[in-house]
Amino acid sequence: MIKNYFKIAFRNLVKNKVYSGINILGLSVGMSVAILIGLWINDELSSNKHHKNYETLYQVKMHQTFDGRRGTQDAIPFPLGNELKTKYPDFKAVAMCDWGSDRSLVVGSQKFLKSGHFIGEDAIDMFSINVLNGDKDPLKEPYSIVLNQETAEALFGKRDPIGKTIRMDNAVDLKVTAVVAKQPKNATLQFDYLIPWNLQVKIYDWMKNQDSNWGNNSYQVFVQLKPGVSPQKTDTKIKNVVLSHFQNDQLMMKSIKPALFIHPMSKWRLYSDFTNGINSGGFIKYVRLFGIFGIFILVIACINFMNLSTARSEKRAKEVGVRKAVGSGREQLIAQFLSESLLIAFIALLFSIVLVVITLPYFNRLTEKLLVLEFGNPVLWGLMLVFTLFTGLLAGSYPALYLSSFNPVKILKGVFRVGKNASLPRQVLVVIQFSFSIVLMIGTIIIYQQIQHGKNRPIGFNNKGLISIGATRNLMTSFEPLSNELLASEVVTSICKTNSPPTDIQSNNSGWEWQGSTPNDKSVIFSTIATSYDYIKTMGIKLKDGRDFSKEFATDSSGVMLNEAAVKRTGLKDPVGQIMKWNGKDRRVVGIIPDMTLESPFRAVSPLTVVFEKDWVSYICIRINPDVSPSVALKKIEPIINRYNPGFPFDYKFADSEYAKKFNYEELIGNLSAIISLLAIFISCLGLFGLASFMAEQRTKEIGIRKVLGASVATLWGLLSKEFVKLVVISFLIASPIAYYGMTKWLEDYKSYMIRIQPWVFIAVLILLVFITLLTVSYKAIRSALMNPVKSLRTE
Repeated sequence: MIKNYFKIAFRNLVKNKVYSGINILGLSVGMSVAILIGLWINDELSSNKHHKNYETLYQVKMHQTFDGRRGTQDAIPFPLGNELKTKYPDFKAVAMCDWGSDRSLVVGSQKFLKSGHFIGEDAIDMFSINVLNGDKDPLKEPYSIVLNQETAEALFGKRDPIGKTIRMDNAVDLKVTAVVAKQPKNATLQFDYLIPWNLQVKIYDWMKNQDSNWGNNSYQVFVQLKPGVSPQKTDTKIKNVVLSHFQNDQLMMKSIKPALFIHPMSKWRLYSDFTNGINSGGFIKYVRLFGIFGIFILVIACINFMNLSTARSEKRAKEVGVRKAVGSGREQLIAQFLSESLLIAFIALLFSIVLVVITLPYFNRLTEKLLVLEFGNPVLWGLMLVFTLFTGLLAGSYPALYLSSFNPVKILKGVFRVGKNASLPRQVLVVIQFSFSIVLMIGTIIIYQQIQHGKNRPIGFNNKGLISIGATRNLMTSFEPLSNELLASEVVTSICKTNSPPTDIQSNNSGWEWQGSTPNDKSVIFSTIATSYDYIKTMGIKLKDGRDFSKEFATDSSGVMLNEAAVKRTGLKDPVGQIMKWNGKDRRVVGIIPDMTLESPFRAVSPLTVVFEKDWVSYICIRINPDVSPSVALKKIEPIINRYNPGFPFDYKFADSEYAKKFNYEELIGNLSAIISLLAIFISCLGLFGLASFMAEQRTKEIGIRKVLGASVATLWGLLSKEFVKLVVISFLIASPIAYYGMTKWLEDYKSYMIRIQPWVFIAVLILLVFITLLTVSYKAIRSALMNPVKSLRTE
């Protein structure tokens, strides 16, 4: 019986090639999009799940209140790791970790800049890092280094690196103690190398007193709980650890209210946002959003199948009547029609797999992932089978129930007509289909408007022709001759040193006092840029008032510049020349700079202090002569830098390129939305074309009669097209408020700097969709209208 069902299904498929092709193409596109989105969602949901300690790993975070706002941060003081490890038995392991940085690794003539971490020795086992070669406890030796496989091959080729020496930052020799597997791309901890945590205390002078510095929140702490330990009880135990170390400054710390807690690994990727100290979600909202998009696309494709199957009901009516007359029950007919939909679904699956294989490399570039279809994985094929059965049953359910309900007596007497009401369900389905598409179109346009709004935002400095390089010890000790030689090259117009790159803020501090401030104001957080001379000139900033730091003024060694947001927050009138205090030391305001967009282009600019600090340096910023092309300038700059910095490869970053990366996240969402919108419209129009074809075929006699009676081609075109336009307009009226509400909620994340949703967006989408609809149905409508009425009436 089942074999017979599929044999008949295949014959119907071949007999109706056009409609079968439309159904297969629509379902193939819909299923391929759903598969791609499914792969992406699975990658997001499986983040960090490769760790054997996934259920017991946590990161220590801290709530603090600044300026009346409760914030949450990952940055933790240096001594916390040792305190948790020695005084709290809840923890099986504790690992301190820095934020990662690029360091020079040199072996012979091989010289690379690689990214890695100083990290506690417990990390190898905590993060289940797979040691491929070497010591299983490789971070216990102070002057050791662990390489991932890719870095080991880059430095040593095919040679065994274990026991070999690497020169790091041209300052210290480290012994390779292990080679480990590269971390999966969706792992939180990414590295080219790992170095023992305690080594930094031995090699960096400024780290000597950090083991007692509870006020410098600059590090990360990862912990592993012992089996059976309650995270909630642990939170209670460690909550006031930081506060307990500020007995001499209780007034300020009680206003800040530092409170530690542990955040589980299962929430690191998708639930990282906090609002007023409460976990408020994070990237999970986009996982859910694109999950809904995938369902939308699949439903739109299934609606095509339903509409075309039910639209052709009169063609199948006699078949249903005969089958019922010879004894077929409704259940058998339902099984027959479902077998047809399942056959089409499985054929569509084959095409969709081909489409996925073709488009996956592009999709990976778009999403910056390494997704693969694991054809040898039985779980994948099991999921594919379930997915295809679901799609086939979803698409075929309504047609099967509808067609199997026909009355055989009326059919065989020749008096059966589907009637006008029979088209109502199809119209409803078309409206649902286009409503989905309209919501996606409006959403995509608004996302792109918001991105462009951020790109057009004044950034307060000139990021063109500005590069930054890491400030190594060699470069700092030779900064004056280096500056003179670069300026003499005539390809550089200005150079300065700073603690942050040109497009970021890497330090935030409280403890400021000013005229009229209160004790609580000492808790106000100011972003901090430390620099010396020529910062304004190098960054291309137009001062609002005052001047840059200058060698002509000895008092500038304790100077400070404020941005407009800082002036507003302090409430200072005519601030230039006034004295502020930072941690009890006087700072004279020498200049006012505009609000620079150094962090998110969609957030309000934070109050900023630019302080004069000669030795607080992490980067060197270089302004290229605008009359010289960057490529020519870099060829002259490189040998000069290499001469002063021999142990490092020449590595630089253009400020405009780094600034453009701030939009990567939003552009990913916008690009995915645009692609899904276009495919939704394409699939919807496929169904529309099929329905228009069938309508034209069904109304052949009517068109012939109207033409004989004098109807023009334009009249007949309008007659056949208006019903579809009406459905699109109804879809628009339903979808518009849904899209408006959804995008208003989405824009709330950008409320500090967001667009206003304009009416023209909705009008433009309506006009565009009406145009696309007319374009889709016009071919069949005009072709039918041009047909010779004599032939039309004769065939009837």
